Amino acid sequence: MYVATMPYILRTFLPSSVTWEIETAEKEIFLTFDDGPIPEVTPLILKTLDEYDAKATFFFVGDNVRKHPEEFRMVAEKGHALGNHTFNHLRGWTTSFPRYHENVNKCHDLVPSPLFRPPHGQITPLMARMLYQNYRVVMWSVLSMDFDKRVSPYKCLQHSIANTHNGSIIVFHDSIKARPRMEYVLPRYLEHFSKLGYKFKALNGQLKYPLPHDQEPA
Repeated sequence: MYVATMPYILRTFLPSSVTWEIETAEKEIFLTFDDGPIPEVTPLILKTLDEYDAKATFFFVGDNVRKHPEEFRMVAEKGHALGNHTFNHLRGWTTSFPRYHENVNKCHDLVPSPLFRPPHGQITPLMARMLYQNYRVVMWSVLSMDFDKRVSPYKCLQHSIANTHNGSIIVFHDSIKARPRMEYVLPRYLEHFSKLGYKFKALNGQLKYPLPHDQEPA
């Protein structure tokens, strides 16, 4: 079983340049979606976000972008932020850094963004420091658990709401496996926090550590 929030002690194992949440006193939540784009799910997410005037950040798998360019274009045209999630959804703890770095750069050829999230949250301190030269590593403060078939949609919604606060970065998944839970949770999550006066924003320009001067967020 996974934890809904990352304990602070675990955050200290990675460099301080890694982003876990956004420091803000405003009622702002930062939605993120991993693993897409795919035609079975991405349009549904976009439709739901439109209904709540919500922006989000999509961390794309490069091979999915290659296979589904139309869905990729749809996300970009809606004004959402784009992020890199490696080309082949590699696990950082079992992949050599040269191969990992090459795979990240291969995704960058299709998703020209300096925002990067490691698949499964697996990244070593060395990888994070090396990637910092060209990318900003974005983790999360709330894991929705929509990918876990053992978690009911209702439970997924309840702990996602309970662990969200100002500046939270929450992870949902743009995948067939996660769809039964994500499809239930996302509109209810957006409705709940909309009624409380929250805005849903993309991560463009929100990172604590600025991007290199010669790069701009997608």
